Amino acid sequence: MRTEDLRKLVAELFGSFALVFAGTGAIVINDVSGGVVSHVGIAFTFGLIVLAMIYSLGDVSGCHLNPAVTLAFSVARRSEWRLVVPYILSQCAGALLASLTLRLMFPAHATLGATLPAAGNLQSFVLEFILTLILMFVILNVSTGSKEKGVLAGVAVGAVIALEALFAGPISGASMNPARSLAPALVALQLSSLWVYLTAPVLGAVLAVGCCRCVQTPGCCGGVCDPSAQPQ
Repeated sequence: MRTEDLRKLVAELFGSFALVFAGTGAIVINDVSGGVVSHVGIAFTFGLIVLAMIYSLGDVSGCHLNPAVTLAFSVARRSEWRLVVPYILSQCAGALLASLTLRLMFPAHATLGATLPAAGNLQSFVLEFILTLILMFVILNVSTGSKEKGVLAGVAVGAVIALEALFAGPISGASMNPARSLAPALVALQLSSLWVYLTAPVLGAVLAVGCCRCVQTPGCCGGVCDPSAQPQ
């Protein structure tokens, strides 16, 4: 494996660890502290950690931190298919390490921040599908190629994640990320609705590629976009 590719995989692993540790950690700490963090605090934690990781790792790996994002970038032909499986494995490994760390720190917590539908699976499936569609549409329009970088890219992506977590979190958990949902579900053995969070984000992210093609210049999601045509 090339050194450059290894650096990308380490960046994805570290970024995914940070995302799950901070985001689901906020949920766990909110539970054990009697609601001190609050729902608003949890939503902003997810948005801010993604923002921080984009500015830290965006020029290394693209800072996907999300299997659905990695797959969508490849469907859009902005990144190489050969990196899809290694990226996803790195993201899931980082997320699992974060959930295992939280289990060691909070052994009595039942869910470790796992995403669980508040009502039915179908409602959460539709919500996760739409949330990820919007998120991926924003990512495609503020990124250059397969990299989320630029003056405002981190702000835009982090803001969308915080926004969607604010209004949709109480219903579906606002995961939008299979790795973020997989890790706490496996460690806490909360597997009953996991299929929702593994499938809906992927489908929403892939559909976002088609939506981007409808509004951007030709070739934008059929190859690497001309950076001069992309919002920064």
